[in-house]
Amino acid sequence: MSWSKSGRDGAERDGASGDAPRGYHHGNLKEALIRAALELIAQKGPAGFTFAEAARWAGVSPAAPYRHFRDRDELLADVARRGFEAFEQALARAFDNGRPDPSAALDRLGKAYLAFARSEPAYYAAMFEAGVRPDANPELRAAGDRAFGVLRTACEALAATLPGPRPPSLMMALHIWSMAHGIASLFGRGDAARRPVPMSPEDLLEAGVLVYLQGLGMRPPG
Repeated sequence: MSWSKSGRDGAERDGASGDAPRGYHHGNLKEALIRAALELIAQKGPAGFTFAEAARWAGVSPAAPYRHFRDRDELLADVARRGFEAFEQALARAFDNGRPDPSAALDRLGKAYLAFARSEPAYYAAMFEAGVRPDANPELRAAGDRAFGVLRTACEALAATLPGPRPPSLMMALHIWSMAHGIASLFGRGDAARRPVPMSPEDLLEAGVLVYLQGLGMRPPG
């Protein structure tokens, strides 16, 4: 994913050096820093750049980012929060309130999970690999909880179709999330971290979830 900008409007206003690789528009410094962080994460990983390097990439002085962020961790937390918000929207669209049935909706949700990891690897890395503590930022924690809540809602709907005794939806959500996250991290990424596998990540996840649900008593379709 590339967030490069060609403009340099307003760079001199914040004391940017003349050879800075990126610029930003007046009044949009925070967004420029977010884009710089995403570009650097895509190139170097979430631990591979400094706060000063993000400032230089955005085309501003090393002091300018402190207008919006306390430090690099706070910048990464905001990137992760935005990632979780987009993630929640993608999962909710895929689930579509469980239509036409919970099983089909869960299958779409799983595919959306992998698609997000593939299409937004920088956001995904910020969300899960940056080492930012969720409890250190209430907004980040809330965004992550809302995204997980979509999966839990899907599992609640699916659990209602299982023969009794029904498993706790939280347990199901954690198990299915572990599978989806593991496959996305190992095989479904859209960057150099992706591992080769003799089947598609989507087929791998579908098979894993099917075996899991059959273990809980769900009969295969047909």
